[in-house]
Amino acid sequence: MKLSVIIVNYNVKYFLEQCLHSVYAAAEGIDTEVWVVDNNSTDGSVQMLRERFPMVHLIANSDNPGFAKANNQALRECTGDYVLLLNPDTVVQRDTFTRCIAFFESHAECGGLSVKMVNGEGEFLKESKRGFPSPKTSFYKITGLIKLFPHNKTVGAYYMGHLSDDETCEVDVLPGAFIMISRPALDKTGLLDESYFMYGEDIDWSWRIRLSGYKNYYLPETRILHYKGESTKKGSMNYVYTFYNAMGIFVKKYYGGKGARRYNLLLQLAIWLRASLDFLKRMLGHLAMPAVDFVVSLAGLLCIKQIWATYWAENVNYYPNFYSWGILPLYVLILLMASWLSGGYDKPVKTVRIVQGIGLGALCLLVFYSLMDETLRFSRAIILFGSLWSIVAALCVRGLLGALGVAGYSARPESRRRYLIVGSDEEQKRITELFGNLGIEPKEVAAAPAGISSEELRSRLAKGKVDELIFSGADVAVSTILDHTVALRDTGVYFRIAPKEMDVLIGSNYTNSPEELYHPDHDDISSSTNRRNKRLFDLVVSVLLLALTPLLFWFQKRKRRYLSDILSVLTGRRSWVGYSQQYDTLPMQQMTAPLPHLRKGIFRTTDSLPPVRRPNGLLLDQQYAQDYHVITDLTIVMKNIRKI
Repeated sequence: MKLSVIIVNYNVKYFLEQCLHSVYAAAEGIDTEVWVVDNNSTDGSVQMLRERFPMVHLIANSDNPGFAKANNQALRECTGDYVLLLNPDTVVQRDTFTRCIAFFESHAECGGLSVKMVNGEGEFLKESKRGFPSPKTSFYKITGLIKLFPHNKTVGAYYMGHLSDDETCEVDVLPGAFIMISRPALDKTGLLDESYFMYGEDIDWSWRIRLSGYKNYYLPETRILHYKGESTKKGSMNYVYTFYNAMGIFVKKYYGGKGARRYNLLLQLAIWLRASLDFLKRMLGHLAMPAVDFVVSLAGLLCIKQIWATYWAENVNYYPNFYSWGILPLYVLILLMASWLSGGYDKPVKTVRIVQGIGLGALCLLVFYSLMDETLRFSRAIILFGSLWSIVAALCVRGLLGALGVAGYSARPESRRRYLIVGSDEEQKRITELFGNLGIEPKEVAAAPAGISSEELRSRLAKGKVDELIFSGADVAVSTILDHTVALRDTGVYFRIAPKEMDVLIGSNYTNSPEELYHPDHDDISSSTNRRNKRLFDLVVSVLLLALTPLLFWFQKRKRRYLSDILSVLTGRRSWVGYSQQYDTLPMQQMTAPLPHLRKGIFRTTDSLPPVRRPNGLLLDQQYAQDYHVITDLTIVMKNIRKI
């Protein structure tokens, strides 16, 4: 066996499928075996592999043992002269494997090899070539000084910025997304260190390759597309812990004595300081829009209150100060919280989410208003007019940001976007039909031949005011797609790929928003939108049931559980509707594909039908998970309203 390709997958089914298509295209003429280790994905990845890639050597884990352990499972079994560890969210060029193997065969000292990585927006990924994270190098990276002097040999050593991105060179560290190693180097170096769950194992392995007497190289003669998503997680405390733990393991392993303790302490302080600053920056970014909405909405409610007091109550001092500066801000907070739960702060902006969220918030306010003492019922009109003002204000603010070209707000709605498809007539027809299947109704769809140049594309994009450029994966080579994205990355156009034989459109940077992946499973319960809608439903129903307690309580068949069930859903311990059984406790072999995790339900999916008509619970659960709608939860709750 000439080449073994190992891919560790976790819940990225569509990217894995696209990756495998490119792998088999690049492996043409090379004796290749492909191993996929699935770490207990719940998105149907295993089922997809068994149906579409039966030739793959599949290892389906019943848990998630981490990146290093999963790779080692396949490393122990593979037989290739060369072994490639590849991320599932990558696409390789047709010449990638042949060029890498040729380089190995002409450079006997080469033990490990990486290639040039480019993201979906045409930007070079600096981690394609990295230096060893010595104490000094790590300090420059963690403190951010590397950004000030990226090409300095000393300060920019972490990304080896003093070396050209387009020249073959020796490097210290190979990126975990693409590491090719020769069999002799693998035998001497050994497997990945399983002390690392994620992060750090690539640095450790690269260093051990060098300790074994081999060299690591960066080869820019071939490229891969890498949909890099790590940056979206670096502000989380989970990332901080995982990253620090990995660096701590590395320091203890390779730096002994007092130096290790001193370096470890400094490293710990620097990492937590940097991570805290990143986390604060992200939080401020998330809170900026809600803060603007709060100020604008509150200002509007104060004006409405004053107008209402002047012309309806005929008394400018009709409302007390605590109403203006206590009650009204609370109203705004509730409206904005409801908007957030409905996805009003997701990007791209969707009007329906904002209207739905603030509308539900207004409904909750009116319910509470009806339950309050008469001395605290100041005016329903202010709630209604204030809610309308909040909707208009939120849409106007986002419209202004879009007009100013602020990132995330300038994109047109799907119904007003213009698309340009690059590919054959047959593929253009397939992709156009795919729009309908995915619920996309574009304003205009234009076409361009697969052989079009980047200069011609630039002209077509400008003349047609194109929003999204879609490449047919069947007609346009990965190398050509990368050439176009690199050349056109300054146009502001969004790039997508329609992979061969796949009913999905994959966007430039899918990790920033679930909307950047167009696929037929948009109703899957695991999507962030549906999970939020389900939680919003739970909260709204709980509030309404609490409000209607005097009426509903006496009709309940299980009165002792009425209030406890409502409180358990309000606090997030349970949901109103869950699966018919807890799949977390089932053996892996009893399921064709694990279902997404849900909280235990007060009611079950099988409660939608009378006992005599209930089919196998698993079938209902699978249907519920794959095609979720809030109306399903509402139907089940209404049918069982006396059994809370």
